[in-house]
Amino acid sequence: MAYIWKYVKSYKGLLILAILGNLGFVLVTLGLPTMLARMIDEGILVDNADIIWRYFFFMVGLALIGLVGRLLTIYTSSKIVNSMTMEMRNDAYRKMHQLSHHEFQELGVPSLTTRISSDAFILLQFTDMIIRQGFTAPMMIIVSVIMIIRTSIRLGLTILPLAPIIFITVLLIARITLPISERQQNFLDRINRVLRESITGLRVIRAFNREDFQENRFAKANNAYRQESTTLFRWMAVTPALFSIIVNLAIIAIIWFGSGYIENQTMQVGTIVAFIEYVFHALFSLMLFANIFMIYPRAQVSAERLEEVLETPISVQEKPETEQQNDSEEYGTLEFRDVDFAYPDADKPVLQHINFKTKPGDTIAFIGSTGSGKSTIVKLIPRFYDVSKGQILVDGIDVRDYGLDKLRQKIGYTPQKALLFTGDIDENLRFGKFDASKEDLEHATMISQAQEFIHRLENHYQTHLAEGGNNLSGGQKQRLSIARSIIGGREIYIFDDSFSALDYKTDAALRKALKDETKDATTVIVAQRVGTIMHADQIIVLDEGHVAAKGTHEELLKNSPLYYEIAASQLSEEELQQ
Repeated sequence: MAYIWKYVKSYKGLLILAILGNLGFVLVTLGLPTMLARMIDEGILVDNADIIWRYFFFMVGLALIGLVGRLLTIYTSSKIVNSMTMEMRNDAYRKMHQLSHHEFQELGVPSLTTRISSDAFILLQFTDMIIRQGFTAPMMIIVSVIMIIRTSIRLGLTILPLAPIIFITVLLIARITLPISERQQNFLDRINRVLRESITGLRVIRAFNREDFQENRFAKANNAYRQESTTLFRWMAVTPALFSIIVNLAIIAIIWFGSGYIENQTMQVGTIVAFIEYVFHALFSLMLFANIFMIYPRAQVSAERLEEVLETPISVQEKPETEQQNDSEEYGTLEFRDVDFAYPDADKPVLQHINFKTKPGDTIAFIGSTGSGKSTIVKLIPRFYDVSKGQILVDGIDVRDYGLDKLRQKIGYTPQKALLFTGDIDENLRFGKFDASKEDLEHATMISQAQEFIHRLENHYQTHLAEGGNNLSGGQKQRLSIARSIIGGREIYIFDDSFSALDYKTDAALRKALKDETKDATTVIVAQRVGTIMHADQIIVLDEGHVAAKGTHEELLKNSPLYYEIAASQLSEEELQQ
C-alpha cells in the first residue's frame, strides 16, 4: 500500500536486513528436513551412529543460524513498524493542529482519536505481518516447491490441487470482510463518541438521573461493534480451519501413495518424512501469504481513514513566508471592514456588514442575545475561521497576510470555556509564555485576581490540576485562564464571556487592574452582563449577526431600545439613571 510504503521506505537498510534474516530462516527451515531424511536413511535405518551424530550437529548448527535469522527479522521488523507508527501518529497529530474548527466538526473528535490510536495500531500489526510473513512466505513457497519437485514430482502432483483451494478461498473472504471492517471502525468511532460524552457530561447525567439512558446508549454502540467484530472474526477463522483440513488430507495422501513407493523401493522412509515437511511448509506458507490478503481490508480501511486526515483541505490557509507582510507602523489597532461570515455548511451568513475600528488602549465590547454572533466575531480575529467577505486588520494589515504564529503571538485569547490542562498551575500559566519568570506569574495572577487563592493552596504554583482543572471552581479556572492570556504582553486581548463565573466584586477588581495592564493594547470583551462592559470605550450591540447599534453605555441607553431592554433587565432604576 502506497500510504504504508511512504513511511517504510525511509528504513531501506533495515528492510534489507529483514529480508536477509527471512532468507536465512527459510533456507535453514527447509534444510533441516533434508538432513533429517539423510539421518534416517543413512544413519538410523542402518544403525550408523557416526552418521547420526554428524547430522545431529549439522542440524543444531543450522537451527542456531535460523534462530539468528529469525531474531534479526524480529528486531528489524519491530524497529521499522514502531518508528513508522510513531511517524504516522505525529503526522496526523501535526495535521490535526492545522485544521480549522469546521474541519474538526467534519471529522469528529472521537473519530480523530480512533484514527490516531486504533487505526495506526492496525497498520502497525499489518506491516509487521508483511515483514515477518509477507517476505518469508513467498520464499518458503518457492524453495518448498523446488524441494518437492526434486524429491518426487509424481507425489507432488497428488497434492497440487489443494493449493489453489486455500488461496481462492482466502481472496473471497478478503472481499467479503472489506465492508465489515469499514463498519467495525465506524462503530468504534461511535463507542468513543458515547464514552467521551458520558465522561465529560457526567455531572449533567447524574443531575438528571440519566445513567440508565447513557448505559443503554453505550450498550447499543458496544453491541453493534461486537456483532460486526464477531462476523469479521468468524470469516477470518475459516482459513485456519480450512488449512488444518487440507494439511491433514495432504499428509494422508502422501502416506497412502508414499507407502506404495517405499514398498516398491523407489523411495525411502526418510525421504517421505522430508517430503511431508516440504508439503507442510509449502501449504502453511501459502496460508500465511493468503492470510495477509485477508487482513488487508482492515489495513486498507485504517490507511484510508488516516490518509483522509492528512489530505483534508485546510480552509484557513497560510501564505508562504515570502508573501507575508508583517511590518506595520501601527500597533495594537483592530479593524473590521464590511465583514461577512458564513459557516461552510450554513444556508446564510451568521455575520453581515460588521464595521468598527479601535486604537491602542481602547476597550470594545460586544453584547446581544444568544446566537447573535458575538463569539463568532472574536474567533475570526486569530483566524480560527476566515471571513467570507471583507477584511479584518490587525496593526493595519489583513490577518490573512500574517503568518499564523506571528498573528497569534499578538493576541491574548481567553475562551468562553476555561480549559486547563493536566499538570501544575505554573505549567498551565506558562502556556502563554514558556519562559515566563516567577515574577511574570505573580504579576499576571495579581491582575486576574487569582493570586489570593493560589497562595492559599498548599503547593501554591506547583499545585497539580486534574484533567480540565476539575479540582478548581469555575471562577478559579476562569481567573487562571485570564492570567494565562495576560502573560507575555499582547497587542490585542480577547475575553470571550470570560468573566461569567466571577462575582461582581472580583469582576470589578479584575477589570480595574486589567485597564492599567492593557493601556497600550486593544481589549475585546464579549459579555452577557451589562455591568462588565458599561465602562467600555465602544459597545457594539448585535442582533442576528447585524450591528444593531454602537456607542458608549450612556449613548446606547438613549439611542438603542435593544440595549436599553438588556440593561433594564440587569440594572436597577437608579443605575440606569446614572
